[in-house]
Amino acid sequence: YIFTDVDGTIYDYQLNLPQSTVDAIRTLRKNGHSVYMVTGRSKAENPKELLDIGFDGMILGNGAYVEDHGEVLMHQMISGQQCQRILDWCSIRKIEFYEESNDGLFVSPHFIEKAKYPLQRYFCGKGIIVEAEDLDVRKILHGIREGEELLRDGINKISFILNSENDLANAKRDFPDLNVGVWGGKDSEKIFGDFGIRDLDKAKAIDVLLEYRNIDSKETIAVGDGVQDVRMLKKCHIGITFASACEEAKEAADYISDDVEKDGFAKAFRHYGLI
Repeated sequence: YIFTDVDGTIYDYQLNLPQSTVDAIRTLRKNGHSVYMVTGRSKAENPKELLDIGFDGMILGNGAYVEDHGEVLMHQMISGQQCQRILDWCSIRKIEFYEESNDGLFVSPHFIEKAKYPLQRYFCGKGIIVEAEDLDVRKILHGIREGEELLRDGINKISFILNSENDLANAKRDFPDLNVGVWGGKDSEKIFGDFGIRDLDKAKAIDVLLEYRNIDSKETIAVGDGVQDVRMLKKCHIGITFASACEEAKEAADYISDDVEKDGFAKAFRHYGLI
C-alpha cells in the first residue's frame, strides 16, 4: 500500500508530470500494489492528467478527506462559524486567501494579483527562477473560481498569504480551535499559512484507511518531499523522499532517491524491486 504526495513528488517543482512517474504508478498497480494520492490539494485542484494516472483512492486537504475506491471514509470540514471568523480576521489584516474545497478554490477579491510575488518566492526557493509577471496563478492553482460567495460550507482548509511572520503567530493565537500550518519555499520558508481541521494530518488520515481495510503498517510505503509529509514518512514501514526534498523529509526517510525530474519516483521503486 503506497501513499504518495503530489506536488514535488508526482509533479516536479515546475508542475511537470514525468512520464516515468506515470508509468511507475501504473506498473505498481498492475503488479498488485495499491497506490493512494495523499496531498494538501482538494479534489477540485486535481487536473484530469493527474486523475487519469489511476489511483486506488485519495487523501486530500492534508488529511481532511479520505476516499477508498470511490467510497468516502471521512470528510471533516471547517464549520460555517469558523469560516466567518477567518474571513473577518483576514479582512481586518488585508490578507488575501483561497478556500480549498472539493468543488473549487474560492479566492478573495485581490488574491490573483497579490499571489504572484509569493508564488515567485515559492518557485525560487525550489531552484526555479521565474519573473512574477510571467506566472499564471490560475494555471498554477487548478480549480480557481473568482467572484463567488466566500462564506460557504464544504471547506477543507484555507491558505493565506503571509504579509509578515507576525500573521502566522497571530493566527495561531487567535484560532486555537484550528490547526494553523505554514508552507513555502526552500527549507520551509514561510510564505503561506493555512487553516485546517485541528488534530488532523496525512498520517492520521492514513490510519483511518489502514483501519478500514485492516492493513498492517508493515505493508505500507510513503513517498513525499515536504514538511507536511514528515509524519507519514515516519509512520509507514518505508519512507521515500528525493534529493530535492526539504531537510526534515530527508531526515525522516529510509531512502533518498534522485530528483523527481530525473526519474526519482521510478528509480525508488526499482530500488525496492516493486517495478
